[in-house]
Amino acid sequence: MLLNELCDYNASLLQTGLFKDYCPNGLQVEGRAEVRRIATGVTASQQVLDEAIAWGADAILVHHGYFWRSEDAVITGIKKRRIAQLLRNDVSLLAYHLPLDAHPELGNNARLGKLLGLVEQGRFGEQNIACIGELASPQTLAQFTAQVGHVLQRTPQIIGDGAKDIRKVAWCSGGGQGYFEAAIAQGVDAYITGEISEQSFHLAQESGAAFIAAGHHATERLGIQALGEHLSAHFGLEHCFFDQDNPV
Repeated sequence: MLLNELCDYNASLLQTGLFKDYCPNGLQVEGRAEVRRIATGVTASQQVLDEAIAWGADAILVHHGYFWRSEDAVITGIKKRRIAQLLRNDVSLLAYHLPLDAHPELGNNARLGKLLGLVEQGRFGEQNIACIGELASPQTLAQFTAQVGHVLQRTPQIIGDGAKDIRKVAWCSGGGQGYFEAAIAQGVDAYITGEISEQSFHLAQESGAAFIAAGHHATERLGIQALGEHLSAHFGLEHCFFDQDNPV
């Protein structure tokens, strides 16, 4: 398919125009006009670029791309090397941030909830990207976090009593620790996100709601893989996910 067709389809599918984001969503670096092979990865790191280009990708789709609102706009150093490699090999880079957290089927949060057996009942937070729902039957915090670790292949950091029963849960992938207070206000037994802040410990201790930090990278592998698989099935594109292990 043509690159512009891929960009247009993703913009419609993920409704990128509805989001006020910290980076541009969609095409960030333009490569060749025709796309047969797509690579996906969480972050457009040098390792992901190297592996995807060696595989023969025409376009690389990631959750964390470039040109963030707070970063220096000059193209030097690491940024220069990454972008130069894309241009030298005529490979496109497409990035989808909040739209890929929020999508009701392919999104990081939708996929995370489904994998953990959570029945979504609503959304909250900035542009409704955080989710709230329930387990089909209560589990202890220890049982539930063991499941989280198994699903994400990473041992989560837990603040809370492992013997406590968990049923009502809120979650937001990545750096969603800022929504913990809003989740507490809705009476959750536990909150799952990627990272933990210093204040999260005290909020968990004093509210009784457990806090589960399951890894920024680990909680955001799901959406970009799902998008790649969807595009492969829909358009017959070859797809490969390149995962650079990241303990954060």
